[in-house]
Amino acid sequence: MIPMLRTRTSSIPSFVDAFFGNDFLSNIFDAPSMGTMPAVNILETGDDYVIELAAPGMDKKDFKVDVHNNLLTISSEVEMKNEVEDEKVMRREFSYSAFKRNFTLPESIESDKIKASYKEGILRVNVPKREEAKEKPARQIAIA
Repeated sequence: MIPMLRTRTSSIPSFVDAFFGNDFLSNIFDAPSMGTMPAVNILETGDDYVIELAAPGMDKKDFKVDVHNNLLTISSEVEMKNEVEDEKVMRREFSYSAFKRNFTLPESIESDKIKASYKEGILRVNVPKREEAKEKPARQIAIA
């Protein structure tokens, strides 16, 4: 797939949408107790794409990041238990928090070099571009 050309008048969100497509919600979000979908920023640099997912209060072990056939999936499922005991009553409250976001990656990326990190409530996924897809510096062409 050859990346779309964009002019200075085109918007970055439409350019990014063309590459990454829409995310798909899994069926688990039908229940109101499932929480909210984390916000995502998608950035493009000369060397890579960066996906930032806001998920404060979580731990890096709570996330699962997979790539298969140019589909990047970021998901999490956390079970929280709250038990209260006194002399006569024992109460347990279970709650689950889960999400799943899918991103269709362009063919111009190095899928085997994708890296993820979690720091200060932000999951950051770096998706490096192939060498031929990286932005080249401008050069002047001599006229013969």
